[in-house]
Amino acid sequence: MRRKLVISIILLIAIAAFSVLAGNGAIGTKDILRVIAGGGSLSQQTILFRVRLPRVAAAAFCGAALSVAGFIIQSTLDNRIASPGILGINNGAGLFVLISALIFPFQSGVKCIMAFAGALAVAFLVSFLAVRTGMSKTSVILSGVAISAICTSAIELIISLRPETIADRAAFRIGGFAAVNPVTVLFAIPLIIIGLAVSFLMAPSMDILNLGDEVAHGLGLNVRACRNLFIMISALLAAASISMCGLIGFVGLIVPNCVRIISDKKSSGGILLCALTGAAFLLLCDTISRLIVFPYELPCGLILSIIGAPYLVWILVKKKKRLGID
Repeated sequence: MRRKLVISIILLIAIAAFSVLAGNGAIGTKDILRVIAGGGSLSQQTILFRVRLPRVAAAAFCGAALSVAGFIIQSTLDNRIASPGILGINNGAGLFVLISALIFPFQSGVKCIMAFAGALAVAFLVSFLAVRTGMSKTSVILSGVAISAICTSAIELIISLRPETIADRAAFRIGGFAAVNPVTVLFAIPLIIIGLAVSFLMAPSMDILNLGDEVAHGLGLNVRACRNLFIMISALLAAASISMCGLIGFVGLIVPNCVRIISDKKSSGGILLCALTGAAFLLLCDTISRLIVFPYELPCGLILSIIGAPYLVWILVKKKKRLGID
């Protein structure tokens, strides 16, 4: 496991360095190196410190947060197709971000708080429906999809009536980092760090919870309180990410499933590997989106959708074959 973590760290550093150095013609690799060495013009320094570095940091931390949030949700629901996007947590956070933009424009701190409130509201609504109706864990996914559709309709309604709410509406809908605000990054990253730290510290409880509710209760674990805490952690991680990058999806689905293939059964190792791999993966997708049709730029969420949708279909087909369903 240690070897895999070291490889992930090296891969993340390499992708981050490439993402910082690669870019448009306004500032080349030599210019970036000159600015890092303490030189360069004022415009070059502005591009590096106000645009390039905040974007790289946002992509890396969003990737780590969404991946760990997906890992937590999948472990809590014991369902490998669960993720913040599929359960509607992303859309709940996005809806409240738009509401905050209407009520408190240009307030980055309020945006993060409202995103967390929206993500938490949707997460607990899905959980409440599951408890009250006695639905199966698979049906929980369907209720999340329904609530996500409601949030999406509300988002489209707000954007249609008040288009000035979001500067780049297409990027917000799909998800991307072209319009990352350095102030929002400074607000959101500390929340992500707190969420990642708490999830790692709670990993032993997650291992016990994975044994089943009856066994966990017999070992003295407060199952309901523990599950609610994990929901809050995943909501915090997803909300902080959405406040920076918009309605980006599939990261919390793809990365945790890939990590489970190569990691051991301990949740602590899975969380660490998810954070590092997710950061590298989303940073790579963002870099590709910047360069693939240069000098134009695609939203990062579009690249993820192209990868994630077939991956979800593959998981469903694989699960169907494993269960022996014709």
